[in-house]
Amino acid sequence: MYALYSAMLALALAAYSPFFFLRRFGRGGYRHDFGQRLGRIGPGLPAEPRCWIHAVSVGEAAAAAPLVRGIRGRWPALGIVVTTVTPTGARIVAGELGRVATHRYFPIDLPGPVRRALGAVRPRFFVGMETELWPNFLRALASRGVPSMIANGRISDRSFKRYRLVRPLVARMLARITVFAMQSEEDARRIIALGAPAERVVVTGNLKTDLVPAPSSTDWEALLGLGPDDLLWIAGSTHRGEEAAVLDVFERLRPQFPALRLILAPRHPERAAEVERLIAERGLRPVRRTALGPDGGARGAAVILDTVGELADLYRLAAVVFVGGSLVPAGGHNMLEPALRRKPVLYGPHATNFRDSAALLESAGAAVVVADAGDLERQMTRLLRQPDTRREMGEAGFAAVAARQGAVAQTLALVERVLVDGHAPRESR
Repeated sequence: MYALYSAMLALALAAYSPFFFLRRFGRGGYRHDFGQRLGRIGPGLPAEPRCWIHAVSVGEAAAAAPLVRGIRGRWPALGIVVTTVTPTGARIVAGELGRVATHRYFPIDLPGPVRRALGAVRPRFFVGMETELWPNFLRALASRGVPSMIANGRISDRSFKRYRLVRPLVARMLARITVFAMQSEEDARRIIALGAPAERVVVTGNLKTDLVPAPSSTDWEALLGLGPDDLLWIAGSTHRGEEAAVLDVFERLRPQFPALRLILAPRHPERAAEVERLIAERGLRPVRRTALGPDGGARGAAVILDTVGELADLYRLAAVVFVGGSLVPAGGHNMLEPALRRKPVLYGPHATNFRDSAALLESAGAAVVVADAGDLERQMTRLLRQPDTRREMGEAGFAAVAARQGAVAQTLALVERVLVDGHAPRESR
């Protein structure tokens, strides 16, 4: 079974390689990382003993940040290697964790790259964020006797359906994992249904509820030219199809609310030029965040956030937040970030990957589901006219998320009890 999987993966990679090299050498591509993806981790790793944390991209890297800091605080002699798949995830690791962890790219899941990477890192234990399952990698970990954890685990509707199609392979992979720290009871039920031993599954909650906002070093008000009466609408983590809908609504709202300002934050910053064109086509002036100087220049413009790692901080200035990936069937994105900053949240009907978060905020009266662009306009009109409602929704969201905090402490306790015991150096305990 593993030989068949490896052969199919190798064929898929061979077919994809021309596109990979175009991305790698393109403007937003994958540079300086090809060797690492082949398992050539290279010099510069922290001194042993080491642990390995894997976070695929931006969301997983952000969720991993408090866990990584907790591990460093509890076991300071333990070197931490954090891997990602995407360059955007790498930028989050560099910005958030550059002082406490070393970044590398995750190896391609073929026996050679996996063997080389594990031989270089030599981890005492491995933590994979949000149910990243790689058959050859997990098999190699188990063969070396390296304990492993799925942290902040979740199984989306789409993933559950796909994994069930290959349940024998999935069950074999899950049997090699030491412990599963799942976000919710439903996630726990699904991982057990896929073959995880029930005695190894623990519900620890969502690490993203513990992402306490840090003080900002950026004077966003000055940079954006925000006045005291301005109403800022932030559309965060948007996908193709959503920016056009948001811009159309924004155009219709402006005559009623002349103080309304807009920030569009595409989920993939490399789409900035495409979003720029959409703004210009409507007779609006686009400006990228990276083009803003010390004196601003955003007054009267629709701002495109073409950076990684700044959206969560910007949310604190918003009057209303729309969380993207939800008007189109992309599964939604993190809506706890604006809630932690006491902001009312709007999102579309396709937030299936964040069902638990959506249910939490909606039941608290902190978020509203919008069916389409027309519904988005109606809800925006209502909230812009009702500052007290915005404030009440924001406070309700913060209270609901704060009541769920504690996932980091529970996960760290599980790391200590299951992974570290007998592995960490005595002086670091």
